[in-house]
Amino acid sequence: MALFGSDKKTKTVRKVRPTVVRTQNVAKEIFNIAKSYDIKPELLDFNILDIQTYTRIKKDKEESEWEEVTPEALRELNNEESFLNPDFQIKQTYEVEIFSKRLDEDELCKNFKTAVGANATKCKVYLSIAAGSSVEYSPRFEDSFLDLINKKKIRAGILVHIFDEMLPDVVSKISARVRVAQHLEFLQNETHLIAEGIEPTPTTNDALILYFEKNKELDENERIDYALRGFIQSVKKDEVLIEYIKPKPGKPGRNCRGEYIKPAEPVVKHEPTFKVDSTIRVVEDEKSIKYIANENGYIAFENDTYVIKNDVDVREVSFKTTGSIKSGVDSDVEMSVKETDAVKDAVGTGMTVEVSKIKIEGNVGSNAKVIAKEATVNGQTHKTAVIKADNLEINVHKGKAYGKNIRVTRLEHGEIDGEQVKVAQALGGIIRGREIDIEICTSHVKAIATKRIEIQKLQGSENIFTIDPLLQKEAKESLDENQQKIEKLELQLKELREELKKQMHLLKEATPAFIEIKKRLLHYKKNGVKMPASFVKKYKQFQVMQENVKNLKTEVSVTQDALNLLTTKTSSFQENIFDARIINRDRWIGYNEIRFKLVDPPVELVYKPMEGSREQVFGLVELDEGEYAIRPINEEEMK
Repeated sequence: MALFGSDKKTKTVRKVRPTVVRTQNVAKEIFNIAKSYDIKPELLDFNILDIQTYTRIKKDKEESEWEEVTPEALRELNNEESFLNPDFQIKQTYEVEIFSKRLDEDELCKNFKTAVGANATKCKVYLSIAAGSSVEYSPRFEDSFLDLINKKKIRAGILVHIFDEMLPDVVSKISARVRVAQHLEFLQNETHLIAEGIEPTPTTNDALILYFEKNKELDENERIDYALRGFIQSVKKDEVLIEYIKPKPGKPGRNCRGEYIKPAEPVVKHEPTFKVDSTIRVVEDEKSIKYIANENGYIAFENDTYVIKNDVDVREVSFKTTGSIKSGVDSDVEMSVKETDAVKDAVGTGMTVEVSKIKIEGNVGSNAKVIAKEATVNGQTHKTAVIKADNLEINVHKGKAYGKNIRVTRLEHGEIDGEQVKVAQALGGIIRGREIDIEICTSHVKAIATKRIEIQKLQGSENIFTIDPLLQKEAKESLDENQQKIEKLELQLKELREELKKQMHLLKEATPAFIEIKKRLLHYKKNGVKMPASFVKKYKQFQVMQENVKNLKTEVSVTQDALNLLTTKTSSFQENIFDARIINRDRWIGYNEIRFKLVDPPVELVYKPMEGSREQVFGLVELDEGEYAIRPINEEEMK
């Protein structure tokens, strides 16, 4: 023992006398010795003198004798049959020499930062080398490195020479890197598997998964939409609705400490007690039982039985009762909303209904949205309501309607976007469609069609009837895209023609020299004289010029054809405008306008029928090349 001072600014360092111990827990022995010397355990180290491995089979709670396993027998022991026997036990006893660390002499550990760790089950053990570590090569590096790892394993209670078949290879590869570099620096963290026991297979508890219970949807601000409470749960044919996961016992394992890992018993508490009808089929295998939809619709639970239904009747759709209903337009769900009270909403404020077919007896409230393949509204729609359906019927319409075939009894300043649109009475509003029929048109109606607008009775003024070939958004976008391609091709064609002109000029200037070179080359060939390399080179250069001109001419031709095709396509956008008609079967009263929008040239023509006029059919005519006008047309002459 050496003392260095005794005041508060100096420390007393006790040197531990080398002590040989035989133990199963080296870490505990180091701690006890450190405590007896009143020093930290980190200041002690040890050498491995001997390792003895013992095994036994414990039967019927009787203690049997431990038997030592020789190093040769250890290799035969390393098999799952022995280790997965719950009565099998294994332990190691270590004979070690514990002494004080001499940091000034431990060059391997000085800058070589290593650690041994394991996963949660202790079935996988890893060696970690920290980034920034460095090590110098020495002839005994490989042995010292292996000894260092084994000591770290023993401190951690990990068995040595068992489950660690890969360790020599890991040590050898790292040692080879050190030997080649002489001074090796580790720029990144490294992790190497150095022992692997038998990982247990987890136990599977039973579970019942209700797939049809969709997650709550989010609104545009990524907040839960509480209006969508899942009043009905839509399902698709062949969709897995419910799955019962069968309980399955896990498999045992044994970790790198030699400990047997017994799997937990599976918990069973979700066994199905419900029944299903013929609309749902049951598919069972060794892992689970699946309940699969045989048809589209929505799932219902009645009398302890799950069934798939298609028809649903409700009094109203509101936040208090059903919430929003979204089964999808392809769900085959048909819905009927019965509320008919004129002062109440059948589909309430802010509600969304999305089904295949719906019949609404009453009104559709503010900010409500109805989406279906087929829809009928016998009441009226609020000015902020939106109705979308391929086939749509509305009694009184004030909101927005979108579809293919739309029929409205009375339009009151609402909007209609469709293909075939029929309105019995239009009291203001906007109508867009391919063909529009209005039985009674009052005032302040804007009707825009691509083919035909026909009015049976005109009872007002301030109406505007327009033929627009680009009414559909897709047609407008297609025209814009076509125009961009035309502009690009026109620029490309201009550049190609300029380059062709330049190349043809160069070719023309080089032709006389080429003819002279060709004559000389033929003369050399005829007389068996070797042709000069410079002549051959110039001859080939001229041939390249000819090929360039040929290719440019082809490219100009192809580009011109593409441009002609696109130009023709632009004209086709309005080719049917001359067949389009605006028809008023009644006499004209008040101030009204007829408009035709041309695509090429992009102009809008306006015609104002005289009050009292009985001219019924109007169309677009070409007076002269590029000059157009709206004129009354005799129907008999058209036939």
